[in-house]
Amino acid sequence: MPLSFESQSHGQVAFGFFNIDSDILLLERYFFFADRFCSYIEELLNHPTDALYQARWPVYEISEPEDIGDLMGAIHGIRFTGFIGALYRRFPFPTDPAEFRQKPEGFKTQSVVKGIIARFAREKEIACRFDRRRNLIDIGPYRFTPQTFQQLINYVWQGGYPRWKNGVRPSYVLALQQAVDQSNHPIVRGLRLEDSA
Repeated sequence: MPLSFESQSHGQVAFGFFNIDSDILLLERYFFFADRFCSYIEELLNHPTDALYQARWPVYEISEPEDIGDLMGAIHGIRFTGFIGALYRRFPFPTDPAEFRQKPEGFKTQSVVKGIIARFAREKEIACRFDRRRNLIDIGPYRFTPQTFQQLINYVWQGGYPRWKNGVRPSYVLALQQAVDQSNHPIVRGLRLEDSA
């Protein structure tokens, strides 16, 4: 389930997983796969800390709320609208609540998910920028402090809510942990990704 995180630019914004069979994440109206998000962060951490980091991150954008869909309606199986509704028609919410766990093999469904989201979204690139002097990171129009950005990273590490199934993380998440542990970048200073799943 996506959670709310505090941005400096837009107040509370939604970020997170929203279907346990897929590794796609949302950031408000932007959608991207978790393995790509992790690789973007690794790229940022490998950038010289004394230099301005600027990159273009490919994302899917869905501008209209009705094209995004009704997450709670889809979860309860009563309203399948927009992208989220179409995704839940293909990958329904589990009937057994104990099965409500983010699946580490969710990346295997990316080709199916890409086919679904193509009906609702347009592909674009958004600017990502970290300037050490300001100590803020911009992801598209959304601006975060390092502390909140660390919360986004930790969310993916934990598997969001309800956490990774059986505490098993995909390899790209483990690679992110290694990158964070080995980095002295100020954006992750003090961040410890520990196994509490």
